[in-house]
Amino acid sequence: MTRAVNTIERSIEDPSGTMQQVRIHIGESPLLWLHARGHLSERLYLAGERLRQDWERAGMGARVTMSWDNSAPPSRGCRAAPHGPARGDGQIAAKERLHEALDHAGPGLKDILWRVACAGEGLGAAEQALGWPTRAAKLVLTFALERVADYYRVS
Repeated sequence: MTRAVNTIERSIEDPSGTMQQVRIHIGESPLLWLHARGHLSERLYLAGERLRQDWERAGMGARVTMSWDNSAPPSRGCRAAPHGPARGDGQIAAKERLHEALDHAGPGLKDILWRVACAGEGLGAAEQALGWPTRAAKLVLTFALERVADYYRVS
């Protein structure tokens, strides 16, 4: 099987703790895109990935809330699913680690971290949203990832 030019192979840990070999399109992750082009060291890339994993495990991303079960009509005025899964210890711990890591980065750095590492926003879009000058995001993101790498003890 040939490898596409814009993909790389990575071993990642799935939620059950099993290592999986996956092919990732480098254009889909701003951190991976920066790392693949030599703008982020392995340490900073891994720190950003740890932050993103905690964000995903904490269930902080967008959710699909539509119930596809035709047996019960949708309830009115209820935002949470009545029989939805309870927040597990792993999800709570991930949320705590996420907030601690962002706090460790500091108030001036957590915005760029969240936008790029968690939300997958590109550097240009993040700069524009934060009102920063062009090319400032990469430098500030590097500072932020250094602090997050220290928090996660990534060597």
